[in-house]
Amino acid sequence: MSNPNTSLLPNIEEFISSISVNQISGERKAVLQPLLYYIQEKHDHNEAAQLNFICTHNSRRSQLTQAWAKAMSVYFEIDIDSFSGGVEVTAFNESAINALINSGFKVEMEGETNPKVKLTFSENHAPLAMFSKKFDDAINPAEDFAAIMTCSDADANCPFIAGAEKRIPVKYDDPKLYDGTSEEAAKYAERSRQIATEMFYIFSQIKKS
Repeated sequence: MSNPNTSLLPNIEEFISSISVNQISGERKAVLQPLLYYIQEKHDHNEAAQLNFICTHNSRRSQLTQAWAKAMSVYFEIDIDSFSGGVEVTAFNESAINALINSGFKVEMEGETNPKVKLTFSENHAPLAMFSKKFDDAINPAEDFAAIMTCSDADANCPFIAGAEKRIPVKYDDPKLYDGTSEEAAKYAERSRQIATEMFYIFSQIKKS
């Protein structure tokens, strides 16, 4: 599907054109529905949905969902603000970054231990400032946001997220399991594509008034 009105980078557009939502099961769509409803409700009230994607280390799944949610919101012209955080601070994983680069995002990095990543996805939108941080970091919203729990550990270990008006589990398998194996790059690409596909599905279902 092509959107002539989008300002996404051409290689991201090309990647999106290869997405098919047919592979999303009815069971998985039911998991995604609460997030879809949250965004729809905000859109109906002319408010930007604030989405904070949370995983234990804010290193892989939460970063990928932050990136793809923002890109798909631009593609479908739905107003959101996309954030991510964790329970612990580590670093934005290199293989996750590479999966986004290979999908068309542009990256500039500063620092080594926990690098600050400037992720460019659009010609007309500010890049995302991405790095590993706790979910309540000052860069993230303190209130009126949805906490989207992208891994089981974070969901179990964070029974309460201060300021969140909604808590929505949308869990993904961890590509970290394949770190250091011959399948590493392929599994990160697979998880990134799954997340991109599901974010595509969610934003494609938002009804515009």
